[in-house]
Amino acid sequence: MDAILELKNVTKIFGSGHNVVSAMDDISLRLDADKPGIITVAGESGSGKTTMGNMVLGFLNPTSGKVMYKGNDIAKMSSKQRFIFHKEVQAVFQDPFAAYNPFYIVDRILELPLTQYKLGKSASEKKEMIHNALQLVGLRPAEVLGRYPHQLSGGQRQRIVVARALLLRPSLLVADEPVSMVDASLRANLLESIRKLNRDLRISVLYITHDLTTAYHISDAIMILYRGSVVEAGNEEKVIKNPSHPYTRLLIDSIPWPDITMQWGKEPLIEPSDAAMQRLIMGGSQICKFAPRCPNVMEQCWNQRPPLYRVDPDRVAACFLYQGGDVMPGEAMGDLFDGLIA
Repeated sequence: MDAILELKNVTKIFGSGHNVVSAMDDISLRLDADKPGIITVAGESGSGKTTMGNMVLGFLNPTSGKVMYKGNDIAKMSSKQRFIFHKEVQAVFQDPFAAYNPFYIVDRILELPLTQYKLGKSASEKKEMIHNALQLVGLRPAEVLGRYPHQLSGGQRQRIVVARALLLRPSLLVADEPVSMVDASLRANLLESIRKLNRDLRISVLYITHDLTTAYHISDAIMILYRGSVVEAGNEEKVIKNPSHPYTRLLIDSIPWPDITMQWGKEPLIEPSDAAMQRLIMGGSQICKFAPRCPNVMEQCWNQRPPLYRVDPDRVAACFLYQGGDVMPGEAMGDLFDGLIA
């Protein structure tokens, strides 16, 4: 199968000398062109998920490894290849305000890509394309066109950004926290718009979020990151409903449920000591990064980095709790996800 997106052992390091942060640590991933799906990358702030999105979009180059789009290394693309890449790979970011110039009506954000990529043979055809894109994301053109950004709701602004991406008929959409600044009542509509683009227009989606409730409703598969490393990945229902890795359990346990009879925060949250953090720093990439916070930490965790053990046929976890089971090489992550996408 041809891959539309492939990360090959990607590592991204910021800083130098003793002041080094590994935002991504030897991560592999693949999305196949003939099986467009929605892959979620989740984790807390600082886990590396936004760094991954920025590298997929070509904003950052990896320190080592490769990020490939349709077989081409993004970091080494020619100007012609990059022009096509920027048309076919679109993004929806967390802040809907950042996409707008407050001095222009919203029509400009929709007309600009059509002009830049020479789409639409006439003004009337461009207008029709804009109207169709707005309707696909659940907006009425008459209610949003001709208005300034401040005259629209946050949900409308964010859906216009999705419509703008849709105008270019992308092959891949990178959605980085697309609903975190939208009212709860509008999140379902926006998520359904993204799901519709995937289902009806066969657009692959890399969905980046810290919100596991939205991840559960939209994903075909999920990857949980902690300090730049994969700790658990696979079937989103199993990962979220019955997490295997201690870190994933903490994430799930922190979700506040609408039922007031249900409690959260049952999992013990360990505040790492200075000595534990020093052991982490001294051990570098050779130990488990979650060891200082883990309620199940073993001495082995301080001496060796856990591989990805197969917890289920469609799920892996990087934890010595599952040692003795089959080990999956990180390069096989694409095959794992491929089996989860219909």
